[in-house]
Amino acid sequence: MKSTDLLPIGQVAERTGLAVSAVRFYERFGLLSSQRNEAGHRRFARSTLRRLSFVVFAQRLGYSLEEIKQQLDTVPLDAAPSDSDWERLSTRFGAELDERIAGLQLLRSKLAGCIGCGCLSLQHCQIYNFDDEAHELGSGPRWLLGDEPAEHQSSR
Repeated sequence: MKSTDLLPIGQVAERTGLAVSAVRFYERFGLLSSQRNEAGHRRFARSTLRRLSFVVFAQRLGYSLEEIKQQLDTVPLDAAPSDSDWERLSTRFGAELDERIAGLQLLRSKLAGCIGCGCLSLQHCQIYNFDDEAHELGSGPRWLLGDEPAEHQSSR
């Protein structure tokens, strides 16, 4: 890689909308790498802009840095990823996004039904767990996880 293909940290920060300190932090965390010039200043490959864009957007979606790192570990750290590298990451991450979207949609529909219906009747609420009947189905919010109260199961 030619030195003219490398970007100084200030330019990386400006192009990504991040603070210089954030770029350094992400480098220490292992999300990106840099080279040092003769003066010891960090220089980043242009592909770093794509990596950092992925980091910023994934964080906005609620992914932890560790989860983001696991995704980025599938593409080269020290070289520009190929189209097939990004396709592989996109396919894998896309499947996780689909799962997260489905879960969020389920949560939204259940909450909208229970809060939005206005009946205020706990006897008819899907989340209501009369006599702890969901206990036998496992831990957690069973109705939100897809289980149904016994009265709804018999009507199927």
